Amino acid sequence: MCYNIIYELQIKNKKISIIKKVMLLKYLKKVLGSYNLHMIKTDRFKTITIDLIFRKKIVKEEITKRNFLADMLTFSSKNYPTRRDMAIMQQDLYSCELDFSCYRIGNYYNTDISLLCLNDKYTEKGMFNKTVEYLADIIFNPNVNNNRFDSTSFNIIKNYTVNQIEGAKEDIRKYSILKMLEKMGANENYALHGFGYLEDLEKIDEENLYEYYKEFMRTSALDIFILGDIDFDEVEKIFKDNFKFDIYHKRDKDFIITHEKIRKIPRQIVEDYPTSQGKLSIGCKIKDLSDFERDYALAIFNMIFGGSSESKLFRDVREKNSLCYYINSSSNKIDNLLFITSGITKSNFKKTIALIKKEFKNMQKGNFTDEEIDKAKTRYISLVDEMYDYPGQIISYYYASEILDSALPEERKKMIAKVTKEDIINVSKKIYFDTIYLLGGEDDE
Repeated sequence: MCYNIIYELQIKNKKISIIKKVMLLKYLKKVLGSYNLHMIKTDRFKTITIDLIFRKKIVKEEITKRNFLADMLTFSSKNYPTRRDMAIMQQDLYSCELDFSCYRIGNYYNTDISLLCLNDKYTEKGMFNKTVEYLADIIFNPNVNNNRFDSTSFNIIKNYTVNQIEGAKEDIRKYSILKMLEKMGANENYALHGFGYLEDLEKIDEENLYEYYKEFMRTSALDIFILGDIDFDEVEKIFKDNFKFDIYHKRDKDFIITHEKIRKIPRQIVEDYPTSQGKLSIGCKIKDLSDFERDYALAIFNMIFGGSSESKLFRDVREKNSLCYYINSSSNKIDNLLFITSGITKSNFKKTIALIKKEFKNMQKGNFTDEEIDKAKTRYISLVDEMYDYPGQIISYYYASEILDSALPEERKKMIAKVTKEDIINVSKKIYFDTIYLLGGEDDE
């Protein structure tokens, strides 16, 4: 079965002058066997971006294996058994760039393997086909002997993974958020460490990693995105020829994390840590949002409250009262969470919390202006327009549309204009402070 969905979007990017640039995107989706092929045509870039997105329900014990496996697949393959061999091949393919990332989306965990290459128009005919063949070799022909991954590559990746996990504590700001999430919900998916766990790493060897590779290929959902100045029929044929396999295919629906328990009074936790600047992380749960509130009103609430340099938190807590080195808020509509992060001295802890809560109450009371709403909407639209300068961000929007049924950019800009002051107030009343966590910091002399 296959079907086509085609969108033609006019994108108006405002520059310093009043001249407006128009960008045309054409999008075609095909279901090829058990995976989706998404093709996005645009002449904005000289490159072609290929993004393979493997998706599975998140399981704590698999996170470290997923990261390890993605690193192994992009480090060497059967035909290119060393990192040097792969580097030489990528140079022969006009310096194509291979990368991977592993990350959580709600209740799911994604592995992205991406490749960026020059369009054949700027290299030579048939080069894109050779590039896809190289990518297929990486995915389907791993560096395996006797049902075991190559030990040399394995040990290199294992040492690197140990350093990555142990190095997570070096970014104190991110580490404080991780610690706060653990306090907030130790057994919840949103509290899982995306970089993995040392205790799970020690259980991985060359043989069971290969067994996991086979399971991963068999049970992951897969979406393949290709973006660039491409010919749909040609790209479809190339992928039909090179990506011949059967894997799990299902339209997943349960991405969004919901919260049953809401604290009436947030708990406060202060932990010592050897750092002069305390890292404040506040976790808030969001409950019972409508689709419109989640997709649009929440974003505008966040920008006014703490999501920009013109926000209430930035102006009143940092600029007016000089209580922190930085402060901002961010919302995660899939996890139904809102975070507030700040750098403070420990002696300012209580004052900072009091001012944050005061500004939050002001949002609930509607103590913000139409001008603030308009500025937030303008900022939102600007961020959407900036997305068209980055292939990866374009793909992210289309992927979100695929898995979450969210609107594409031009529709999002129309919908954001409909957000009212009442919508923002209603959203603020569905946000609940849960955990206030301070890591480290010294008192003022």
